[in-house]
Amino acid sequence: MSDPVAEISQTSSPPGNVSQTGPSIQEQVRKLIAESEDQDGWDKAWKLGITPWDAGYAQPPLVDLLASKVLELPTSGYALVPGCGRGYDPILIASTLGLDTLAIDIAETAVQVANENLAKANVAPPGKVTFRLDDFFKLSGSDGGGQFDLIYDYTFFVAIPPELRKEWGKKMTELVKSGGFLVTLVFPMDPPQDYGPPFYVRPEHYVEVLGNQWEKVYDKVPERSSETHKGREQMVVYRKL
Repeated sequence: MSDPVAEISQTSSPPGNVSQTGPSIQEQVRKLIAESEDQDGWDKAWKLGITPWDAGYAQPPLVDLLASKVLELPTSGYALVPGCGRGYDPILIASTLGLDTLAIDIAETAVQVANENLAKANVAPPGKVTFRLDDFFKLSGSDGGGQFDLIYDYTFFVAIPPELRKEWGKKMTELVKSGGFLVTLVFPMDPPQDYGPPFYVRPEHYVEVLGNQWEKVYDKVPERSSETHKGREQMVVYRKL
């Protein structure tokens, strides 16, 4: 039997240098977003290959969480991944949990390359991935066949302006069904800054906007992280009451 995780890692490399890190790259992203209208700065970044968030593979903490089976995550139903980028994590979720996974991004180029990535991956039924150009804040429960059983957020929360975080919390509560899960990989946990993206973040920032309809069921510093993520990320999972 083939290994879907290995196949995800072996798909096409992202444009540009996958090791893009540091202030210069982040400043280029911020400049594109600040100078663009209708959020098309993200698409420009993808077209130019200025994608420091794109590691080139599924995030190791997510791989390890799903493999550990420490949580009874759903193995049927619907999943959502907002800000999906090239789609490594949605492909992993669908392959590992067997969920019908909707992965969205506001960058058309990201959706295009994600579909190219999907064509090279092996997602065995009942797992399924659909990549779609869409806005998280405009989604409804009907997009998840009623509501979603699982939503995964990695770098989406930190990409949106902080003034939208309350809306993020309301939308998550609306979209996840009772008993469903919100999996958050909190990154980058860097010193405070008043600019972004990525905007300053700590795990408690998620709690502040989610409200009282959630319980934290997992909170751990990953044992395995990408080299540039070590000491800068935390995996936190919430279950909706």
